[in-house]
Amino acid sequence: MEVAEERNDEVLVLLPVGRLDSGNARSFESVVMDHVSSGERRLVVDFSRLDFISSSGMRVLLIAAKALKAGEGTLVLCAMKNHIEEVFRISGFDRIIPIKDSREAALAASA
Repeated sequence: MEVAEERNDEVLVLLPVGRLDSGNARSFESVVMDHVSSGERRLVVDFSRLDFISSSGMRVLLIAAKALKAGEGTLVLCAMKNHIEEVFRISGFDRIIPIKDSREAALAASA
């Protein structure tokens, strides 16, 4: 799975591309947790290039959110397509991990 990375001051923005499912969740987890382990404390995951996420992908985000929270960090999600955001809302993940409409709002929320 391709995961683009961009930096905005002290915030690392990850942009997964395509599908995040059981076939590639482990590699996405490695990317995310390597950054968390190396000291990243402000993380935004921009969903604008993601078309599908399975429970395996959502699990990775939950693990990252817990690890960041333990280190007084933040994880904010943004720019979700409607069908993906609906899954997060139905599952209650939106009460655990903040979701913003735009990257700008996510960057502001992660400060």
